[in-house]
Amino acid sequence: MKILIVENERKVGQFVERALTEQAYTARLAGNCAEARDALAESPYDAVVLDLGLPDGDGLDLLREWRASGFDEPVLILSARDAVQDRIRGLNLGADDYLPKPFSVEELLARLRSLLRRRGSGARATTVLEHRGVRLDLLARTVTREGERIEFTGRELALLELFLQNPNRVLTRTLIAEKVWEASYDMETNLIDVYVRRLRRKLEPPGAEPFIRTIRGTGYQLA
Repeated sequence: MKILIVENERKVGQFVERALTEQAYTARLAGNCAEARDALAESPYDAVVLDLGLPDGDGLDLLREWRASGFDEPVLILSARDAVQDRIRGLNLGADDYLPKPFSVEELLARLRSLLRRRGSGARATTVLEHRGVRLDLLARTVTREGERIEFTGRELALLELFLQNPNRVLTRTLIAEKVWEASYDMETNLIDVYVRRLRRKLEPPGAEPFIRTIRGTGYQLA
């Protein structure tokens, strides 16, 4: 997978580039609009991480230009502009997700994985996933249960999204590790068990039926 990073702050851009490379992505860093245009003209990319405050233009204008020209790959805006109106404008212009700075690199990677999985399915998936009163808004990255907001970490969100996208499927530990932790997961640890317990604590009201069922010797299934 090839990811184009368009970032004005060089240190931030190099940090993101290194994180993506460590996860086996092919990443290229562009520091302004001109370099970004040249990069897309030279080679196709599977996704773009886009800063808005670029030295030779506004990232939103660049996004508008790309969408008008037919570029339809996922674009994740990564910006210090975190006002609601900035997010709405970015999404309305064609961005697939919006992550404000300062940010967690773990959450950035989880969001990119999510965008690439949905694009790999051949069509844009719904932006809202729901099951038994639990609602995950993929654009806002928020989770509610019966209308009440629940806070999740980036990794917890990625795991919950995987379950909600596969409501009738038994998810093996190997599959969960590949989708949520990629190559960094050590199958000898109980990390998946720990995160599943976290989801259960947050999503299962006292006395309610299990939200995630354990399939002995195999993995887990959304109940």
